[in-house]
Amino acid sequence: MEFNRIQQEALKKYIKPQKVTLLLGARRVGKSILIEQFLSQYKKPYLFLNGEDETTLELLAVKSVKNYSRLLQGNDLLVIDEAQNIPDIGKKLKLMVDNIKGLKVIVSGSSAFDLLNLSGEPLTGRSYTLNLYPLHQSEIAQQENAIQTKQNLEERLIYGAYPELWHLDSLNEKRNYLNSLVHSYLLKDILVLDGIRNASILHNLLKLIAYQVGKEVSYNELGNALGVSKNTVEKYLHLLTKVFVLYKVGAYSNNLRKEISKSQRWYFLDNGIRNAVIGDFNPLALRRDDEKGALWENYIFSERLKHTSYSQKFVNFYFWRTYDQQEIDLIEEDNKKISAFEFKYSDKKKPKVPIAFAQAYPKAPFSVVNSSNYLDYIL
Repeated sequence: MEFNRIQQEALKKYIKPQKVTLLLGARRVGKSILIEQFLSQYKKPYLFLNGEDETTLELLAVKSVKNYSRLLQGNDLLVIDEAQNIPDIGKKLKLMVDNIKGLKVIVSGSSAFDLLNLSGEPLTGRSYTLNLYPLHQSEIAQQENAIQTKQNLEERLIYGAYPELWHLDSLNEKRNYLNSLVHSYLLKDILVLDGIRNASILHNLLKLIAYQVGKEVSYNELGNALGVSKNTVEKYLHLLTKVFVLYKVGAYSNNLRKEISKSQRWYFLDNGIRNAVIGDFNPLALRRDDEKGALWENYIFSERLKHTSYSQKFVNFYFWRTYDQQEIDLIEEDNKKISAFEFKYSDKKKPKVPIAFAQAYPKAPFSVVNSSNYLDYIL
């Protein structure tokens, strides 16, 4: 089963002469398939290279305009999959787009912390970045009707939305796939970095975060639990965001005395990955209310993030809390205007806007996102 990915249209829009389009995302979210689909409709000659192939490394080894001009002669487009494996790829791409007239470049990679560095010094003003995530509900809707969407909601909360799950028939196969993904692929890019040799610390850190979804996280407490420094925890979490496993949400504050301002919460970019990290694929009926709430909050946030990213909305995400425990799950800041959202799985719970927030931000709209109205929020 293949899905028409939203970023397909964006890819068509952004490829331009003398520009590099960076397609970034976690491993197995469908970057290679998206590129294959794009190339199947591309009418002009192109050169496709795989960054994990030794031949590609050899072809690009000599960093000269003459070498690259000869390699690309007659081609309108260069595509490099898994480009983060190529040494000095940023400088090599800069040389190409600066000196080969009319050249367009598409580069994909899962090591965002490598590829995003390319758009620093080497590719300043020469690149566009497109992020690709696990399937968004609007993409899944191509293969299911409204009734099926309602029926399949629990499965989304537990197994997530990695594309290959739709090729698996049983829940046991899906569990095995997600476990394999977490232990064999997802953290591969981080673990090969110099200085990160202890995979168990990384996995244990993810477990601690998985149990604290939607809650404030202390670097010191995490460090003490893992037997590492606060700086090491911060470094690992930073890298986990760069490979599209986690997303950090900071605290919103307008410098009111009672507002929390220096704290953060973390979300997984896919519920299935979160559940695989802790080995818990139990159905909702066997979960406590707070566990259901955490799954719901993580799911809604990740879907909203995909929606705003694909819609090219420049939205800042925060949570809000006061020292006397008044709080709101998510604050969205769009063009300096804020909106507040509370996430509740059950539509029977109708929380009201906290008094302190209503007084401090009387013009900010407040909404509750539940299982009855969530599609209006994430689509």
